[in-house]
Amino acid sequence: MDIGRLISQMSDDEDGGSSGDESPEMPSVRLAMWDLGHCDPKRCTGRKLERFGVVKNLRLRMKFNGIILSPNASQSVSSADAEIMRKSGVAVVDCSWARIEETPFHLMRGPHPRLLPYLVAANPVNYGKPCTLSCVEALAAALYMAGLTNDARILLSKFKWGVHFLEINDQLLNEYAACKDSTEVVACQAKHMERLEGEREDHRNDDDSMMPPNDSSDEYSEEEVASPADIGALSLAADEASTSASVHVDPPA
Repeated sequence: MDIGRLISQMSDDEDGGSSGDESPEMPSVRLAMWDLGHCDPKRCTGRKLERFGVVKNLRLRMKFNGIILSPNASQSVSSADAEIMRKSGVAVVDCSWARIEETPFHLMRGPHPRLLPYLVAANPVNYGKPCTLSCVEALAAALYMAGLTNDARILLSKFKWGVHFLEINDQLLNEYAACKDSTEVVACQAKHMERLEGEREDHRNDDDSMMPPNDSSDEYSEEEVASPADIGALSLAADEASTSASVHVDPPA
């Protein structure tokens, strides 16, 4: 696949493109967001969904009783959240990664905050980067993991590049969706990170075998090799700390 050509196609218009703008089909669950105004409104996936009437904009301090995707949560989204989603919906925080430290997460209140595990972005701004999802990708991932796959596809169909999010994360999303609760999602992510580490080690060994021998060819410091954290994944520990902040990543205005 020509990645450069794909990204160029996905960026043809500033709104991100759409293959389903005319479709009357709507998700079966309530969707919402807190829009902090950090992003370019022409490229913001959350605002585009709001224009379609798919997502409702929430005010700060307004309580949301459904699942809230937030880096301040202590457990992951899982299939165990399906009933909460059906009854009360899913909300996401629409802010810029560049201003994450100033985002008032404490003013976005609700009883069910959740994290997203390791996934790879397909949006044109951060294509191929781990754990830097846009609003629509975060919402779609949560819905998919809870078994609401049709709702996830409806959301992503609003963007030309949306289908690529499901394609590049197909194995992971289905593995996460098969987990019965947050603990199993954590374990599933840990196995995936081990696979990534093994692949990285294999690539390093392949590179080493092609290098001429020298005095230091068999000695490497920890700093010379990227760790999982360096590629955007922060391992979930026993307390299930954040691996993927579920916030908007569109460019600042």
